[in-house]
Amino acid sequence: MPVLTIHKSGPGVTLQDLGRPGWTAQGLSRGGAADRLAVLEAAALLDQDAGFAVIEFMGLGGVFSTDQPVRMALTGALMQVSVDGVPVPPNTTHLLTPRATLTVGGAKRGVFGYLAFAGGFTTDPVMRSRATHLSAGLGRALSAGDTLPLGDDPAPDWPAQRLNVADRCSGGIIRMMPGPQTDLFDEATLAAFLATPFRRDPRGNRQGVRLDHDGAPFAAPGGLGITSDLIVPGDVQLTGDGVPFVLLAECQTIGGYPRIGTVIPADLPRVAQAAPGTALQFTLLDTAAADATAQADADVLRALRQARQPLIRDPHDIADLLGYQLVSGVTAGDDLERDEYGNQG
Repeated sequence: MPVLTIHKSGPGVTLQDLGRPGWTAQGLSRGGAADRLAVLEAAALLDQDAGFAVIEFMGLGGVFSTDQPVRMALTGALMQVSVDGVPVPPNTTHLLTPRATLTVGGAKRGVFGYLAFAGGFTTDPVMRSRATHLSAGLGRALSAGDTLPLGDDPAPDWPAQRLNVADRCSGGIIRMMPGPQTDLFDEATLAAFLATPFRRDPRGNRQGVRLDHDGAPFAAPGGLGITSDLIVPGDVQLTGDGVPFVLLAECQTIGGYPRIGTVIPADLPRVAQAAPGTALQFTLLDTAAADATAQADADVLRALRQARQPLIRDPHDIADLLGYQLVSGVTAGDDLERDEYGNQG
């Protein structure tokens, strides 16, 4: 069984999967990857199911090696990645050989990057998931010296694959649907919110991100008197000082701040991947239009598998190009001058 060794690790590096649904009534939010789509992209590239675990980076990666050959892929944020100093393109598969050094540097675009291996991680599940949930005390951040067991690569000789991935690290228009307290906001306040260009604040983590804006804060008359109730990832809460927060995977399960709306699941990865300073603006869908965007994880994974393509490498980028037999049957050119035994005539 392959083993991954962590030689260096940035802050907030954790093991994640798609989380633990079904525990909200017990006070535990789903958790799991901040960018769920990145996990499904990795699963498609490595031909895994949707439940396999990956390593999540939050802005900065680490240095890794394995003791057996195993295919890997990096998805999500555009990280600076190399193997023994040779750059590795994102959203592709690569065979990591024993003793080769995989270096994952900082994020050039986006926030959350994901490192996945064929066969997945085989740590013991807790409550049917391998996801680290720091705010609930489930698991811990990874650090230098840690080793993690990997499943055997089912097809180490499988040709390298790639995915063409749409940009989701540049912010832009974010779709949300009405939430339980949307009606607490008058038409003028809601219209002003939808017309406001926001900026991702530096303050944020796996629980949620704060949004900055120019102008007066937003308020919901009587909003501070509402009863605490269920909240979910994607909810856009307005705190007492009128500052919006978008909740992410590791948010709390109940809250009393009014919610002006809820970001649809399809757009939540774009909020998670918005680096500080990234511009975001909201548009409101009605419930029917929002429901029409919903897709099951299995359907998303199926579509990603169909979009997967063989990776065609540029010869300029192949460091050991001379080690390949590019043309078979090449001779010295004197074949017709030799007899059947190879002697010169």
